[in-house]
Amino acid sequence: MKKNKASNTLSFILLIGLVVLFIAPIFFVLMNSFKNKLYISDQPFALPVGELSAGLSNYIEGIEKTGFFTAFGWSAFITVFSVLAIVLCTSMTAWYIVRSNNKFSEVLYFIFVFSMIVPFQMIMFTMSKLADMLSLNNPVGMIVLYLGFGAGLSVFMFTGFVKGIPLEIEEAALIDGCNALQTFFIIVVPILKPTAITVAILNAMWIWNDYLLPYLVIGISTDYKTIPVVVQYLMGSYGAKDYGSLMALLILSIIPVVAFYLACQKHIIKGVVSGAVKG
Repeated sequence: MKKNKASNTLSFILLIGLVVLFIAPIFFVLMNSFKNKLYISDQPFALPVGELSAGLSNYIEGIEKTGFFTAFGWSAFITVFSVLAIVLCTSMTAWYIVRSNNKFSEVLYFIFVFSMIVPFQMIMFTMSKLADMLSLNNPVGMIVLYLGFGAGLSVFMFTGFVKGIPLEIEEAALIDGCNALQTFFIIVVPILKPTAITVAILNAMWIWNDYLLPYLVIGISTDYKTIPVVVQYLMGSYGAKDYGSLMALLILSIIPVVAFYLACQKHIIKGVVSGAVKG
């Protein structure tokens, strides 16, 4: 009994330490976002009080310099519709792969799985050139590209979950007069909810924070800049960096995705485990 109590205490202390370790960088950025930029480099760990405090000036200056709210709108547009496209298309693809159960579906599945191990750096220049040729260098085109890059993992997760859905449920729906699309949307989609939410969260966090793909495809000279691109603008050139505004915009940029994650986190483990062990 005492051994178990000591073990639980040790585990609790370890977990508290991990929480502090993960939260400390965020707290550091938040603290310095309210600090006068002259003191950020000299006194990075000091609290923003007295002459060190800049109030909300870093936030106001960062928003004005970068057109943050415009970038926020484009980031939200690309993220929301990319996630919707990924969840809808990959869930239907996974359902087709599992229920078809033929050579073509097997090859299709392995193509999606193989795409997960191809490094982005191997294809980024070819992809950016192709995006220019096909006029995908715009927010709508970004949705198409994110659908392609996010399909591998999403199909893999959905396929594992669909294998665990009893076929008799779908057969009963067909007997009742449902066609294939009605069966999928009325019967299968509600069952896929845990995995769909997991896929949505993982892809939303990735797309919202992605810098390289929007930078390569859209660039910095257009009106479609996303948040990571405009935040990078504050790094300046020749060593000039506006750390105050930079940290203020970092805090503003992580608020939506953290809120979304906290609202849906209970579904993540459930969806991952379901997709991993079934079938």
